[in-house]
Amino acid sequence: MDIAHLPRRSFLRGAAGLAVAGAAGLVLPNAARAAQAAATEPRIYSCAEWGARAPADVLTTLDHPANRILIHHIASANSTDYSLAHAFQVARDDQHDHIDNNGWSDTGQHFTVSRGGYRLEGRHGSLDALRGRTTMIQGAHCPGQNTNAIGIENEGLYTSVEPPETQFASLVVFCAYICRQYGIPVEEIKGHRDFYNTECPGDKLYAKLPQLRSEVAKALKSM
Repeated sequence: MDIAHLPRRSFLRGAAGLAVAGAAGLVLPNAARAAQAAATEPRIYSCAEWGARAPADVLTTLDHPANRILIHHIASANSTDYSLAHAFQVARDDQHDHIDNNGWSDTGQHFTVSRGGYRLEGRHGSLDALRGRTTMIQGAHCPGQNTNAIGIENEGLYTSVEPPETQFASLVVFCAYICRQYGIPVEEIKGHRDFYNTECPGDKLYAKLPQLRSEVAKALKSM
């Protein structure tokens, strides 16, 4: 089970076709919306794709959408291996740490962004919930925020250095997608330290949150 107080270390052709059909009254509006969402979803690697273990316990699906995004850093080494294989290993290591050392049911955060900019599902079910827009998986990334905030871990340690440009750009795209799916205002993109006594997500990444919110707002306008 999750112990909240423990430390946590295009498809474009099809979319266009459905839009035309919708205008002709041949499909329901929600089908057109689903097509649009699929056309603009960024690449997110699922738990199955990176080889996740099964959760240690049954996870809780909450019957409401998320209303906030919390930005974290893993506080791991600032690796210069930006490969997909490395990103998958980071996800596996994180899950092992959270289950075996923290005693949690699964990876604590909902999603992870590697230093190479790869986006990965962290906690099982989070990707399907995000696509569905009306539910969320209860997390274990921040006490008091696990039932309403989507947690995104960023590989690396950002107390004295900034994240790579590729990682930050990927985070912008990801946050914009999450905000659109759940209707989260950009003002609700926060840092872990805003709700818990921690250095996370590091001084350098925390200082970039205003820029993150600004760039997400711009990205949303183009969606």
